[in-house]
Amino acid sequence: MASTFGNCSVLSSVVLLIMCICLTQSLLVFPVAKTIPNGFSVDLIHRDSPLSPLYSPLETPFVRFYNAYNRSISRINRFRPSYSEAVWSDIMASGGEYFMNISIGTPPVLVLGIADTGSDLTWVQCKPCEECYQQKPPLFDPMKSSTYKSVQCGSGPCNALDSSDRVCDQEQNTCKYSYSYGDRSFTRGNVALEKFTIGAANSTRIDSPVSFPNLVFGCGHKNGGTFDDVGSGIIGLGGGPLSLVKQLSKSIHGKFSYCLQTPDSAAKSSKLIFGTATDSNVVSTSTPLVDRDPSTYYYVTLEAISVGDKKLAYGRGSASSATEEGNIIIDSGTTLTFLESEFYNSLESALEEAIEAKRVSDPKGLLSPCFEADKDMDLPIITFHFSGADVKLQPWNTFAQVQYHMVCFTIVPSNDIAIFGNLSQMDFLVSYDLEERSVSFTPTDCTKNH
Repeated sequence: MASTFGNCSVLSSVVLLIMCICLTQSLLVFPVAKTIPNGFSVDLIHRDSPLSPLYSPLETPFVRFYNAYNRSISRINRFRPSYSEAVWSDIMASGGEYFMNISIGTPPVLVLGIADTGSDLTWVQCKPCEECYQQKPPLFDPMKSSTYKSVQCGSGPCNALDSSDRVCDQEQNTCKYSYSYGDRSFTRGNVALEKFTIGAANSTRIDSPVSFPNLVFGCGHKNGGTFDDVGSGIIGLGGGPLSLVKQLSKSIHGKFSYCLQTPDSAAKSSKLIFGTATDSNVVSTSTPLVDRDPSTYYYVTLEAISVGDKKLAYGRGSASSATEEGNIIIDSGTTLTFLESEFYNSLESALEEAIEAKRVSDPKGLLSPCFEADKDMDLPIITFHFSGADVKLQPWNTFAQVQYHMVCFTIVPSNDIAIFGNLSQMDFLVSYDLEERSVSFTPTDCTKNH
């Protein structure tokens, strides 16, 4: 089946899309709040949304799209196994796409951080700063919080860090962390316990934000590089033992979800849901999460991709890594979707057959294939066949308008890693169940509350 550009409806969606773009280790048990039956939600703010402190009305949608492309290329480097653990153990500093607010300490201090499913330890800049990047919000001062506690060397939270990422201060018996990034950015500081307050009032869930005592986080006293000055650090939503979702696992039954909005709702925030999302009338489709190292990332198995009715087996005639279980990572912080390069050649050929439009070149030489666009253009439905789950992507998930009369495919080739990026996840409720080890996709109008 194909979607038609009749009356420019799909073309408008693709235009809006770039405006939006531009817009297992064992579980440690931590003493947190009691189980919350219905969960709670928090806003996710795209870095190029008008709600974002990074938003610039002077940038054109096309400039924003290419900036997002460059961030995707930078971010994918940290997933590559050729990098040392110190490089890909956490986020590329400038690679995040979504911000979220949490409060830390007593009294609570509001913190704006990058929400990242490809990171574990949450960290923020702290006073006193030996060396800190410029930050517009106030720095967190642990000396002013009555609930701040240092973590000792040899403790469970300290040992949960990779050996290459932890340091012990023998004099004070204090656990410290040290992360380095592929772009030479870095963060170093103390591992500590603190009270986190998360969520906003929501009549369908709870009446007020929820507080969780004694969560493990990094209090960064030495940080530098290419971090954005509007943010205070990273909020880790990965699969490792120190991530926020793993630490809250008992309270939220190991479940969290997000619903990323399409561009026609750019002035609104997306939602991150801790706990069980509300029921949907649309049947979801579910695929197993695959346990692989590092445990930070969410691996699933991609078996095939269909362009319209033409189905292509993923990995046929391509690198061995493309045919094994857990051959693709689901990541909310990467804009584009990346597929194994040898398979991509077959996918590109299938697209050319399915799209009756003149093929043209991206003037910046970044995206391919690209096509001349007009109001009668048909773009195919692209279906990702995961193990046990068929996910049908609409044109706004897979194409973007890079010039007024040109659309380009937003799935790109990669030499050694595959990533299912956030464009492909828009207008789906993406739900993770870390107890059942599965992730599900539900076609959803993400402008509605969930």
